[in-house]
Amino acid sequence: MIEPFEAAYEVCGFLASHKIQHVVIGGLAVQIWGESRFTKDADISIASPLTQSPASLVALITKKFRSRAQDPLALAQSTRMVLITAGNGVEVDISLSLPGYEDSLFARAVEYEIESGKIIRLCSAEDLIIHKAVAGRPQDIIDIQGVVDRQGDKLDVRYIRQWLKEFADALETEEVIERFESAWRKR
Repeated sequence: MIEPFEAAYEVCGFLASHKIQHVVIGGLAVQIWGESRFTKDADISIASPLTQSPASLVALITKKFRSRAQDPLALAQSTRMVLITAGNGVEVDISLSLPGYEDSLFARAVEYEIESGKIIRLCSAEDLIIHKAVAGRPQDIIDIQGVVDRQGDKLDVRYIRQWLKEFADALETEEVIERFESAWRKR
């Protein structure tokens, strides 16, 4: 098994054992839905209500896995991220999902067998595009195009547009929408 997938499997197993909803996102999801590319880490999104302090969740995770942040709780409170290292030394970035959207994210997740008998929960291709469009870094734009090109008409474009509109309104920028629309026009 490739090391980042091995790390994702380990962390996902831990989260599942604590009944924490989770999905693999980022570069590993791109390997499945888009154009294969090198990724050296794993990205996972987990359920975390905004109404509760993430303190107990952060403590649970960093008790099992080494934190890459000096103050993991402060980082989680300011960025909604928990940065850890899996047992095999691979870095894992855990994002605390936003309520509302997370319901769709987790409901649409699929099981993906990375190796015989080893299954992870993987975000849908549509949710990968949404995450990438919101992040908007240069690699994210490339990844969106790869997913659009590979998945094409199988994508639920209406779903993507609905959520990108919500995020664009919240972030007060239409760029979030255009990152997808540009890729869709180029396919």
